[in-house]
Amino acid sequence: MEEEVVEALRFGGRDGRIAAAREVAKFSSKQRRGVAEKGVFSPLVLMLCEKDYEATEAALFALLSLAFGSERNKIRIAKSGAIPEILKIIQCQIEPLLDLAAAALLILSSCTQNKLEVAASGAIQLLINLLNLNCENISMQAKLDFVSTLHNLSACPQTVGQIARSGCAASVLQLVYGLEKSSDLVEKIMGLLDEIVSSSDIALKETAETGGSIPALVEAMEDGSAQCKEHAVGILLVICQNYRDGYRGIILREGVVPGLLQLSVDGTWRGKEKAKELLLLLRDCSNCGSKGKQSKNVLLEKVMRKIDRGERGGTSLELVEEMIAKLRT
Repeated sequence: MEEEVVEALRFGGRDGRIAAAREVAKFSSKQRRGVAEKGVFSPLVLMLCEKDYEATEAALFALLSLAFGSERNKIRIAKSGAIPEILKIIQCQIEPLLDLAAAALLILSSCTQNKLEVAASGAIQLLINLLNLNCENISMQAKLDFVSTLHNLSACPQTVGQIARSGCAASVLQLVYGLEKSSDLVEKIMGLLDEIVSSSDIALKETAETGGSIPALVEAMEDGSAQCKEHAVGILLVICQNYRDGYRGIILREGVVPGLLQLSVDGTWRGKEKAKELLLLLRDCSNCGSKGKQSKNVLLEKVMRKIDRGERGGTSLELVEEMIAKLRT
């Protein structure tokens, strides 16, 4: 069976190649290993080059199937010249080929050995440009895959700077504004931002200065998934650590303290630690001269001591409520 399929992909006519590619997509893991050793990748990549919807769709399904669970096949697919062709398909924005191509790029970018090649192909700027478009042709799943691909690439020291310099931070923040903060896309965006602001001063500055970024980050910290909250508080912490004088008051005015207190008690391990670190920065009133600011700091100190001791009873709640009321006055 495997030899017949490879033969059809290499030398068959249009319909025969499409049928063979569809067969590959249905193969078991053992069969996929078999055709992978018989030179199936180049014929499939050639099908991507054809301006033939059915051939392109069948080839994408086959390549996704072959790439699944095999780092070796991901490398082989990239070496066969698939990445530039996949980007051309993405650029055309034809559904559902766009979704398939986005998924293929994502899975190829998950392989460490492919990251530099994906970045060098111009994928970063293309994906960011598409994320900037308010286009109905781009599904939510495709956007999620685009951001996930950028996240994969951000883990590579040689590419994180390129992502930061591309205007990525502002682009993905624009997406956040109109999304439910509990969505998978917001979680993935926060993960990407957390990665790049921790690695690049350019991305950090861009994130801090993008209009509406602080409210969006606070909302994500309050209403997002557990991982989203962890990433959002990490971003706010880095902003405050680097630009404390300029952003401490802005962050406080967004009413961040209740969410931070909650996160410091029931967040992920990293979320708890970051929330406590940010609270320490926000409660530091060494430069605060007014009695009002000092009294707010005293309340926060009381609550923090109770959190550190693991106290979560009614008295702590009353202190939190009192502190919030005074912070908002």
